[in-house]
Amino acid sequence: MRLWSLHPRHLDPQGLVALWREGLLARTVLHGQTRGYTRHPQLERFRAHPAPLDAIDAYLHAVADEADARGYRFDRSKLDAVRQASSIEVGTGQLDFERAHLLAKLAQRNPALHARWRDVDLAVHPSFRAVHGPIADWERP
Repeated sequence: MRLWSLHPRHLDPQGLVALWREGLLARTVLHGQTRGYTRHPQLERFRAHPAPLDAIDAYLHAVADEADARGYRFDRSKLDAVRQASSIEVGTGQLDFERAHLLAKLAQRNPALHARWRDVDLAVHPSFRAVHGPIADWERP
């Protein structure tokens, strides 16, 4: 499961669809509706949020916004109406790690997007706020 801290605009089509599916799985876990993935490290930052269910729904609405911009149809009826929640801090080290990870994926799957993003700063997902800091403790580099 990869819940990107980077803005979904940087993902290729496969990555965006995978993020939606994995985000919905994360939502199911946070709602206590599954026994699998309950200890997945990617969920720690959402669990630490004062309103974890609002945070995951706001996160997924931003993913769906990107899908809308591309003409895709993600089913927002799977989400609650929450479109904003207080931001989650993400360290610049984590963002750098994710950038390298994403660029490696794009180099393989989508060379045109790789070329587009490799020499620019990548935006942060709207649910996160960049702060100076290391790779997250929960990350498995």
